[in-house]
Amino acid sequence: MSATIESSSLLRERPRGRTALRYRRLIGFTLVLTFALIMLGAYVRLSDAGLGCPDWPGCYGTLSPFHAQDEIAKAVAAQGGEHGPVSMGKAWREMIHRYFAKLLGLLVIAIAVVAWRKRAELRQSPALPIALVGVVVLQGIFGMWTVTLLLKPAIVTGHLIGGLLTLSLLLWLWLRQTEVPRYVDAEPVASLYAPAVLGVALLAAQIFLGGWTSTNYAALACTDLPTCRGQWWPEMDFANAFHFVRELGRTGDGALLSQQALTAIHVMHRLGAVIVALYVGWLAWRTRGTDGVRGLGSAVLVVLVAQWLLGLSNVYFSLPLPVAVMHNGGAALLLGLLVALLFRARQARASV
Repeated sequence: MSATIESSSLLRERPRGRTALRYRRLIGFTLVLTFALIMLGAYVRLSDAGLGCPDWPGCYGTLSPFHAQDEIAKAVAAQGGEHGPVSMGKAWREMIHRYFAKLLGLLVIAIAVVAWRKRAELRQSPALPIALVGVVVLQGIFGMWTVTLLLKPAIVTGHLIGGLLTLSLLLWLWLRQTEVPRYVDAEPVASLYAPAVLGVALLAAQIFLGGWTSTNYAALACTDLPTCRGQWWPEMDFANAFHFVRELGRTGDGALLSQQALTAIHVMHRLGAVIVALYVGWLAWRTRGTDGVRGLGSAVLVVLVAQWLLGLSNVYFSLPLPVAVMHNGGAALLLGLLVALLFRARQARASV
């Protein structure tokens, strides 16, 4: 039986009342802020502003770069100009990112407090909002380590993954507050559950590879397409490429990271992109043929194509900053769409 929907539109239910509406809006605002923070974090990282203020949580022990002008000027003079890791512009980018991160932390705490105090009225467990507080606290620790441990690739990549995990959990929480569709036949939507789980897992692995590529500055290790360094399978050093406990630009033994290691990182990200494109493309096409989630399928397909074009543009145009930042945002958006599909499939599965 093909999936149909009761009447001409979805029949929906959700927690009602003024508290529920305000709670939903609070989560929605925090979700949007998290997406903006991920984009801002990408901009900070890709513009080499991660050490714009080389201490934490302030800037040279002050509240803002404005209060640290003398120290920043001395650092700029010591490094021979603003081309180094410290400048007034980089300091402001880094601190604005921290200000937004602190605001996000306060909002997540507020969500958890409301979820706990109004749990009876909301008719939902506060476990997820409380877990979110833990994730955000861990994110703050990773943010501190990013600076104090001098941009170690494992820490910076972990910080990126933590941001996307925060986004995914907030989206899941927001979806719990939205209207729930009731299908006459929920089985076709429910059948997407296992494929969606695998899709999220594959995309998460690819996002890790993308983050690892970015934090190791390996995005331009291959500057030609579709080959790499003029070969389909160039010489690569996988052992040092994926040695996680090491300094930026160094092997585990402290030697300089070779071009072969950077090439291995880049090539694995390319291979991951092919695998994700094939699988998620198939999943999106299948979703487009399923009543009730057709729009999600179309959206996944559009964002997937855009991500591919952005990735190719990064190589072809030598990593222009706006394109690189949008590529990070595209990954977050694609993850959000797959999480939404997983959520809807899980709901349908529970009703079969």
